[in-house]
Amino acid sequence: MTQGTKIAWDDTVLPFQLDDVDMRGRVARLDGVLEGILKQHDYPPQVEALVAEMALLTALIGQTIKLRWKLSLQVQSKGAVRMIATDYYGPEKEGEPARIRAYASYDADRLTDDAPFEQIGEGYFAIMIDQGKGMTPYQGITPLAGGSLAACAEAYFAQSEQLPTRFSLSFGKSSGPGEPEHWRAGGIMLQHMPKASPLSASGEGTGEVLKADDLVEGDEAENWNRVNILLGTVEDLELIGPSVPPTDLLLRLFHEEQPRVYDPQPVRFGCTCSEDRVRQSLSIYSARDIEKMTTDEGRVTADCQFCGAHYDLDPATVGFDAKA
Repeated sequence: MTQGTKIAWDDTVLPFQLDDVDMRGRVARLDGVLEGILKQHDYPPQVEALVAEMALLTALIGQTIKLRWKLSLQVQSKGAVRMIATDYYGPEKEGEPARIRAYASYDADRLTDDAPFEQIGEGYFAIMIDQGKGMTPYQGITPLAGGSLAACAEAYFAQSEQLPTRFSLSFGKSSGPGEPEHWRAGGIMLQHMPKASPLSASGEGTGEVLKADDLVEGDEAENWNRVNILLGTVEDLELIGPSVPPTDLLLRLFHEEQPRVYDPQPVRFGCTCSEDRVRQSLSIYSARDIEKMTTDEGRVTADCQFCGAHYDLDPATVGFDAKA
């Protein structure tokens, strides 16, 4: 794989389906996207790893949905990492890249030397879809479960969508000859598209969070298990390294299942914040409210948590009492 080929696959999501079984999937590789997200903040390593994993999940999941506007993933917890939020904005026009942004809120004094996921306590994993003006937003929530954010996403799809789903992810800091150390991530998302099992469809069971295996039976279960065994053979360097293009990886893993690939979707780091949006968010406040927000220097300021942009406004020009 040449350097040019590697760059061509960076920051892309490749859709595929397995023709011989009722499954679809995505392969993603993120490089500049993570650089754009993480350079805005000085996160500790454990938090960086969680944000990288969440951004990779967002890229994989976002490409599966026909979006008119935005997909959001969110983790809320009682742990040291209180929240992780990501947004995926679908391409505005055909051929344009999708955009991803992300940030985390955490209590630095409560972080430990344990694994990144151990910094998250009891809480929930949520997926929200907003198709824009005039459309009712959708939200699905599942308890945090398993030992990773990927496991939480798998539980969400089993519980809320009744779609057996598997993620195989790799992410970490990487450096090449003449390159500074930076974050890279790669992953595969695999989904079976069956009818829900009678157990899950009838609402019966133990009350525990569903898993993908609970949703497949008979031949579907055999196919699902076989393909998951094949997916389990993938190596980290195949997911994020420079030597194996995603198309070659799919052939190595699933050649007997007849993989079919579609056009890759480019993704970029991108934030939608603007001064106009800040002014709009402040338009619900009265002059008295705005006065309480005004700094000692006589300004109203706002910072974007996603990209770090700083906005400095004249208080007389914001709020519903603003001077024309």
